[in-house]
Amino acid sequence: MNKFNSVKWNHYLNYIVVAAVTVIFAILSLTGFIDSSDKYLLEKIAIAITLAVSLSMVVGFLGELSLGHAGFMCIGAYLGGKTAVILEPMLGEWPALIVSLLVGGAVAAIFGMIIGLPALRLRGDYLAIVTLAFGEIVRSIFMNSSKESFGGSLGLDTPRFNKDILFVVAFIMVLATLAVTQNLIRSKHGRAITAIRDNEIAARATGIDVTKYKLLVFTVSSFFAGIAGVLYSYSNFTVQSTKFSYNYSIEILVMVVLGGMGNINGAIIAAALITFLDVELQTILTGNLAVLQDLIYALILIVLVIYNNAPALKNFREKYNLKAFIRKFKPHNPSKHKDDEAKWDRVPTKIKMDEILSVDFQANSPYTPDKPEKEGK
Repeated sequence: MNKFNSVKWNHYLNYIVVAAVTVIFAILSLTGFIDSSDKYLLEKIAIAITLAVSLSMVVGFLGELSLGHAGFMCIGAYLGGKTAVILEPMLGEWPALIVSLLVGGAVAAIFGMIIGLPALRLRGDYLAIVTLAFGEIVRSIFMNSSKESFGGSLGLDTPRFNKDILFVVAFIMVLATLAVTQNLIRSKHGRAITAIRDNEIAARATGIDVTKYKLLVFTVSSFFAGIAGVLYSYSNFTVQSTKFSYNYSIEILVMVVLGGMGNINGAIIAAALITFLDVELQTILTGNLAVLQDLIYALILIVLVIYNNAPALKNFREKYNLKAFIRKFKPHNPSKHKDDEAKWDRVPTKIKMDEILSVDFQANSPYTPDKPEKEGK
């Protein structure tokens, strides 16, 4: 029972919520209570969460600005999708999906390691330019490929996985992303990564291998971006390079910033919210109103970012938030508050606190302070 009470449940809350959502919607899907459009929305939300959490490792915890996350996703989508096209007729649906996820993630991780090498020398805007150029180069290569290889400008046709199950697979990948990311950040390696973010010079001075940790973060982040790309190829059953422009990298970055730098739970909520808004605006604004979609979407993002970061709204955010709302309905239990174990009457000492301490002064002898010596003596 003591072990059960000692578990830090706040560390596992996001796992529990994601798993509960997955189970609930899986049951609803099997019983026919949600339609195909809702399943597609769940797939997009799961993919967005995977991208946001993986990018949060680079931007939020390592402190490097990367604008090439869509490029890693593009590599995973094309190579994982091509692997699925080749293997599915031979192996079947499930083996082809597993191999495609591994191939897409592994190749993206290799390129992440390659891009991580410039990160050893570059920081800030310079690294952002390099990663942005990488994403555009990758997109251009696939766009100008032959039709037989990756479909060229028309895109690559990929197999469509069972729509009743694919969103479940996508949320399982979300759980895997959370497990790797949170266990890494909460370990001694995570403390080294955040030390690099806070002060790289001080981290080097204390013996932290900055090269190793930067490459590690870029590699792991790129791996999960590649997995998100494979899921995207299965979800849309076609992959076009126009999807993976720098605008999409910025959209993923907005999810991370909106959720809070280095806040994994915030990245999850922001990714789900932004994806939901995007899909709903596409559904509502049709016909002539479609031109207002990007405008309204941008305005909503601006309002959310200002609310989340404006110093003038700090008191309002602290007073009206989910934690404060839950605290109102949480009963106060005085038995949980223990007495202070560091009280003087509980701390063992060699001398009793009511005992008169001996001094070096003798009775009836005046105290004369030491006189300072004169200079030159």
